[in-house]
Amino acid sequence: MIDLEPIIGRYMTVGIEGRECRLYFEESGSGIPLVCLHTAGAHSSQYRHLMCDPTVTDRFRVLAFDLPWHGKSNPPIGWEDEDYALTSDFYVAAIMAFIDALNLENPVVMGCSMGGRVVIRMAYQQADRLHAVIGLEGSDRPSPWYDNSWIDHPDFKNGDFCAALVSGLIAPQSPTPSRWETLWHYHQSGTGVFKGDMHFFRTDSDYTKDAEEQEAQPCPVYLMTGEYDYSCRPEDTLAAVERIPGAEAVIMKGVGHFPMIENPEVFRSYLLPILAKIHGAI
Repeated sequence: MIDLEPIIGRYMTVGIEGRECRLYFEESGSGIPLVCLHTAGAHSSQYRHLMCDPTVTDRFRVLAFDLPWHGKSNPPIGWEDEDYALTSDFYVAAIMAFIDALNLENPVVMGCSMGGRVVIRMAYQQADRLHAVIGLEGSDRPSPWYDNSWIDHPDFKNGDFCAALVSGLIAPQSPTPSRWETLWHYHQSGTGVFKGDMHFFRTDSDYTKDAEEQEAQPCPVYLMTGEYDYSCRPEDTLAAVERIPGAEAVIMKGVGHFPMIENPEVFRSYLLPILAKIHGAI
């Protein structure tokens, strides 16, 4: 007897900032759309446990797509003649192109790491289009890493190097198989993709000034951060919540920077109450 998972994968072509991009996405469940954004240098498989959880999929249509240059999504035509560098504008445009292509009405957008950062901008700019945003390991500005020399290391284009770099962001309590599955996604990263994502994460995503200039109220914002994360420290998340009207923070015990894939059961215990709150508000 084969135990088939409920996840369905599909491809579609969308226009992002005037360029056609072939995107791969997976989905499972029905109900309120929950669009999930992967971390830098990785892909949508990080959300496979969430898509197989009937407690979630009975109420939410969970969708996760690979950004261009990531996973099974292609880069746009002409990629070979440019250096990939993710910008905040392109990131938001890609997310909204995905939402519009599937005619998703008032979705919840949940992202981790760089995805947890970009949802804060979306909470302001797309407040009338979104039910809520959930930022995993997210804050509204980059936190200081005291040695950034690794960005210019010649091996930074290599997936093995990227996996080694992020390995310390995984909590020591995370199960060994989950730890290695998390790192495998980084081993798979395309040449220069993680470095290109770092352009967004390190230099093009300080939203503190933008947030102060916003006159409109953001949609509901939930920020969830693991206690072992030094890339987005708990204190960074708590400071961001102080700057975002109505935002709520959850500090998760026993997890690091990749909660949905490094320790799905612990993450689930923190996420379900937030999803229940969002579901009950609709």
